[in-house]
Amino acid sequence: MSALNFGTTVSLAEAASLIINCPNNRFFLQGEPGIGKSSIMGALEKHFGDAYAYAYFDCAQADLGDIAMPSINRDQQITEYFANAIFQIQSGKPVVIMLDEFTKAPQPVQNMLHPLLEARKPRLGNNVLRDGSIVLMTGNMAGEGLGDTVKPHTRNRVTTVTVRKPDADEWLAWAVTNNIDPVVMAWVNQFPHAMASYMDGDQESNPYIFNPKRMQGSFVSGRSLQLASNDVLKQRDKLTANALLAAMVGTIGESAARDMHAFVEYQDQLPTWDEITKEPAKAKLPESPGACAVMVFGAIAKIDRNTITPFMEYVERMAPEWQAVFAVNLSKNPDKKQIGFTSTKFRDWALANVDIL
Repeated sequence: MSALNFGTTVSLAEAASLIINCPNNRFFLQGEPGIGKSSIMGALEKHFGDAYAYAYFDCAQADLGDIAMPSINRDQQITEYFANAIFQIQSGKPVVIMLDEFTKAPQPVQNMLHPLLEARKPRLGNNVLRDGSIVLMTGNMAGEGLGDTVKPHTRNRVTTVTVRKPDADEWLAWAVTNNIDPVVMAWVNQFPHAMASYMDGDQESNPYIFNPKRMQGSFVSGRSLQLASNDVLKQRDKLTANALLAAMVGTIGESAARDMHAFVEYQDQLPTWDEITKEPAKAKLPESPGACAVMVFGAIAKIDRNTITPFMEYVERMAPEWQAVFAVNLSKNPDKKQIGFTSTKFRDWALANVDIL
C-alpha cells in the first residue's frame, strides 16, 4: 500500500484542490507512470464547468508547428504568431491548459511554451491568455529514466508537487464508479500490494509494480488496469484463453496477468445473476476468497432497485467479511448508495453494522 508521506507527496484529489484554489500559480505535477496525473483535467472541468475552456496538449509528441505558426503582416512589415486552435485561445473564455509530459518535450518546444508559465500575463506567441486562465504541467520523476528534464529557470517559475500513487482502497473507490470489470476490482482487493509504489521502500520483490531499477515491459498501474478492464477483459467472450492471457501480459505484466487469469476462471464458476436474484436462498455460494471477491464486486456493478433486496438475502449467507466488503464499496458509489438505502434489508444490515460503514 502506498505510503502517505505527510507534506512530501499529495493525492490526486489534493493536487486538484491546489490548482483550483491557487489558480495564479503554475503547478508542475510529477509522479510515476500511470497514476492518473492527466485525469486531473477531468476534475478541473467538473469543478469549473462552462466558465472555462479546456486544452490538453501532449508536449512529448509535439513539434513547434503544433504550437503556433508565424504569419506575415505585410502592411506593418512584421511577423506574428498564430496559436494552434487546440489551446482554445479563440474561445473567448479563460482557459485551463494542461501541458502534459512537458518534461519529455524537446527543448525548442519547452522554450516556445515557456511564456505560458509566467504568473502575470501568460501568453502563447502574440496571444495573452484571459485573466483567470490556469496553466499546469505534468511529468514523471527525473530519476525514473524516462527522459524527463527541465531547466532550473523553468523550475523556479513553477511549484513542483509530487503526486503519489493511489493505494488499493482509493483505486477501488474510483473503480466502482467507473465501470471497471469486477474481475479487476476483485484482484486488486485480494492483491492490494499491486498498488504499492516503488517509492514506498521494501518493494524490490514486488513483481507487479513499476520499478526504475528493473528492466521491465508492462506493469500494474491505474492506467494499465483500466486498459486491462475495458479493452481486454470485457471482450473475453470473443477471445481464446491463450489470446486473452497474451493481451493481459502485454497490458499489466506477466505476474499480474497470470494471477488475474485465475479470477476470470472464478467468475465462470459462479452462479448466474438470475439464479442469485430469483432464488437467493438456494443459489450456490462461492467458496474461495477470489471467487467471493469476484462475486461481490460484480454485484456492485449490476445491482439496481429491483435486485438489491434479493441480493442482500444472498450475501447475508456469505461470511461477514464479504458482507462488509459489499456494503462498504456500495456505500462509496454515489449512485449505488442511493439504491442500497431504498432497500429495507440493506438499511437493516447497515444499522446493525454501522461501525464499519
